[in-house]
Amino acid sequence: MARIEAASASSATLSSFSEEICEPVLSTEVEGWHIKVDSLSSSTFRLSARKRGYRFFPKIERESDLEYGRKESSLSLKDILPLNPKLYDKHRAPKFLGQPTIVYFHVTVLSIDSINEESMTYVADIFLAQSWRDSRLRLPENMSEDYRILDVDWLHNIWRPDCFFKNAKKVTFHEMSIPNHYLWLYHDKTLLYMSKLTLVLSCAMKFESYPHDTQICSMMIESLSHTTQDLVFIWNMTDPLVVNPEIELPQLDISNNYTTDCTIEYSTGNFTCIQIVFNLRRRLGYHLFHTYIPSALIVVMSWIAFWIKPEAIPARVTLGVTSLLTLATQNTQSQQSLPPVSYVKAIDVWMSSCSVFVFLSLMEFAVVNNYMGPVATKAMKGYSDEDLREAIDEFKTPMRNDSERNRSPVRPATVQYDTCCQGRATAIYIDKVSRFFFPFSFLILNVVYWSTFL
Repeated sequence: MARIEAASASSATLSSFSEEICEPVLSTEVEGWHIKVDSLSSSTFRLSARKRGYRFFPKIERESDLEYGRKESSLSLKDILPLNPKLYDKHRAPKFLGQPTIVYFHVTVLSIDSINEESMTYVADIFLAQSWRDSRLRLPENMSEDYRILDVDWLHNIWRPDCFFKNAKKVTFHEMSIPNHYLWLYHDKTLLYMSKLTLVLSCAMKFESYPHDTQICSMMIESLSHTTQDLVFIWNMTDPLVVNPEIELPQLDISNNYTTDCTIEYSTGNFTCIQIVFNLRRRLGYHLFHTYIPSALIVVMSWIAFWIKPEAIPARVTLGVTSLLTLATQNTQSQQSLPPVSYVKAIDVWMSSCSVFVFLSLMEFAVVNNYMGPVATKAMKGYSDEDLREAIDEFKTPMRNDSERNRSPVRPATVQYDTCCQGRATAIYIDKVSRFFFPFSFLILNVVYWSTFL
């Protein structure tokens, strides 16, 4: 049966044990055990159990969260600023012994995407870390951890690096689901500021070798108002750049990336600058299956005309014109994503060469048709194959004797015998030569082109 006893003590006892029993004591008897819970001060408790005069449980004490909070009280801005606020100027860099303030940078590239050749931009998601030492600050009292998290809003009241992305068109700060940034203070008065950003960066692309090109794109970080006499940006010595190895781009590969210095001199002085350089090499797979192979097949298709008999004028003309128009459409589609540049690109050389081959095959038929003479004229008028064979037989059949030749009227076809038959033979010979000349020339073009741009 539980019973509650009121604890009382003399004034001498209270003075010597100021934090001893100050609340009622709860005790109970359970099967011969005497269990008692003492309330010691406002922050600790003591649990004890006795049986036949022996203590079974050791003394257990627990600090309350309230007492822990007293030791680690919350900070305010004035706890880290100098006692005299006039000694701190947030607009002046914390130079040490007259030397410029050094700010160390680290960048983690989470993703690179949306590479747009037409607007010459790309998008990158990054973690940006900046660390610098401000010896003018004070350390919080009872700082036992390696670092202390500070309110990020305090950056408005203390000095911070005035860095900006020099080639950025847009910078987005992430606030989902909480603001993605934090501020740490270390024992040596070093501040670390980390933030997550999405950048839309410009990249001066060159397309002379497109689609065999390698684009060099950078991410430049520069000081806005401090010259190198007051502020210097340096990449972190141990780990300046980390690029996510799982980054996968649709048409490009990150062949190389590195950090470098890009400090530049303006009319107002030297301003510190650092940059990340990405070498983006274009993969050929897309253009191989959507540009090179289709255009090569169109050129080969135009050669089919060399195996079609010279009298089949509509078929050969249709094949040549269709091939030329298809190739023109293919050329337009292959450059839709590119800006209208004024110089010649590698894809222009290829498509122009293919167009020349198709055009020459059409011109070859014009020469063949010219050598065909009257037979070609009849074919153009729609004569059947049987009529054309009869006309050719008439050219080939000589008169049996002079008397028959004198009795028969003089026919134009007989007079043009030599010209017609020899012309057709020449036309057929031109077709036979073209069957080997065009493929061989196209092979030479491929050898020269691919050895130049690969």
